[in-house]
Amino acid sequence: MRRSSRSVVVALALALTTVSLSAQPAVVVPTPAALLERVERLAAPEMEGRASGTRGNEAAAQYLADALAAAGLRGGGDGGTFIQSFVIGATVKLAPAATLSAVSPAPRAFTLDREWRPHGGSREAEVIGDVVFVGYGIAESGYDDYAGLDVAGKIVLVLEGAPPHLTGAKPSRLDKLLLARRHGAAAILVVTETLPGLAATGTPVGIVSAALTPRAADALLAPAGLDTSILAARIASRRAPASVAVAARARVHVALARDERRTANVVAVLPGTDPARAAEAVVVGAHFDHLGQVGGVLHPGADDNASGTALVVELARALAAAGGTARTLVFVLFSGEEIGLLGSGHYVRHPAIPLDRTVAMLNLDMVGRLRDGRLYVGGTDSATTFNDAVTDAARGTGVDVVRRGTPYSASDHVRFYDGGAPVLFFFTGMHDDYHRAGDTADKINAAGMAKVAEVAVRLVTRLADGARPLYVKLDRPARRGGSGPPGSAFFGIMADRDAGSDGLRLAGVQPGSAAARAGVQEGDVIIRFGGATVNSFDEIKRAIASRRPGDHVDVVYLRNGEERAASTTLDAQP
Repeated sequence: MRRSSRSVVVALALALTTVSLSAQPAVVVPTPAALLERVERLAAPEMEGRASGTRGNEAAAQYLADALAAAGLRGGGDGGTFIQSFVIGATVKLAPAATLSAVSPAPRAFTLDREWRPHGGSREAEVIGDVVFVGYGIAESGYDDYAGLDVAGKIVLVLEGAPPHLTGAKPSRLDKLLLARRHGAAAILVVTETLPGLAATGTPVGIVSAALTPRAADALLAPAGLDTSILAARIASRRAPASVAVAARARVHVALARDERRTANVVAVLPGTDPARAAEAVVVGAHFDHLGQVGGVLHPGADDNASGTALVVELARALAAAGGTARTLVFVLFSGEEIGLLGSGHYVRHPAIPLDRTVAMLNLDMVGRLRDGRLYVGGTDSATTFNDAVTDAARGTGVDVVRRGTPYSASDHVRFYDGGAPVLFFFTGMHDDYHRAGDTADKINAAGMAKVAEVAVRLVTRLADGARPLYVKLDRPARRGGSGPPGSAFFGIMADRDAGSDGLRLAGVQPGSAAARAGVQEGDVIIRFGGATVNSFDEIKRAIASRRPGDHVDVVYLRNGEERAASTTLDAQP
């Protein structure tokens, strides 16, 4: 009798469970019309191409936040809002407090921005000290402007460039600043015909530094009966230094103002329905930024990546309307992707749900031009069950899935994978309008987007309701392309070509490469490579091209204004 009662209870419980599940609304796949409408809004002229840090980008972020709020999701950004703000750079400006003057024997103030200008990377401080003329401020090839001089705590005055007899010497501004700092100088003034802009001198070295005109320099030298032309001629004729302490004291006060450039991710959360699994999350993401105006021409970025953004918003709306999933869903629309995956990097450092509880991340980037039904899905080897999950999700949809095991490709999911979360990457393929003005909404395959959405809905619900996939650590594949043909010397860096200042700021370093073995990191500034001065990407390209795989090279770089040196052996270009 007791056994029979237990069977009835179990059967009743199963029946109630079935009713409960069947009562939950099914997920309605987004329609082509809804998807296309969102793409058209994001690619409209008023969004100005959505470049990070612009009004158009801000307008797009607000539009997306409003759409997610209207869908019933809650904010997962700063202070519970939908906006997750972060810095993408800073504009340095002159501050009124900046002053340069001769203190004695003849007081004289120099006009800011006409006779002198601080370097953008200068240390901000006031220095009062004796002036010492130190030639060109260099020490190489047996020539040393600092020989026999004590400049500790003093203000050194140096000419730009190098003595004419040192025909191979090409010292940079940074070389001069670093040498002055090593000798204990309190400040350095570089004499130059044209005062450089703050952005062009933005690399910090940790010393008070500025540029000044020859006329201003001559005023500082006048108490000693000298001027820059006399001293330059003396060095040229002697082929030797003509450094001299000047019978003058000066005051230099560097004050700068910095305006941060900011952009923002849009983050929305749909809480999980299962108390046992709601603390875990599946992230669905896409970048919404694009290129903005390029050469005065609007780049609307319909496929790249208004398409992925529209799909994420419509997935969020559909899944919220269906009541959610067992695990929490986090929908993230990234800014800063086009300038170095900055938004996804910021989110990974400040996630709405901790990354160790993020069971998977699905990234949608350029999903608006499905051709022949072919959808490329990357990262299928990044978790144990992904290949089967993707195949099952596409079954019966009319979508031909091309699986690619590697999670490594140039989009936001890589930040999550490097942080320890399995990832999948949806992509409908490259085309001739990539990063061009022709990437317009009229070329979007809305019906194809709806098919991609159907695959995505199935996959997201499986990941959010099923067993947790196990992360698989894969080796990063050899980097393709680079600065030379296969078999040529290879260093393994990505340059920040928009940095604007002297030296070469790194946007990335390939793991396992010669650069990685040298210890350089993203954000470092390379100033010398194999003994050659580096001020641009083209200069380091030429320096690498002049060598062979297996060559040993010395590298000098700055990290947070501190000089470091390393050696490494060059690899062969993949």
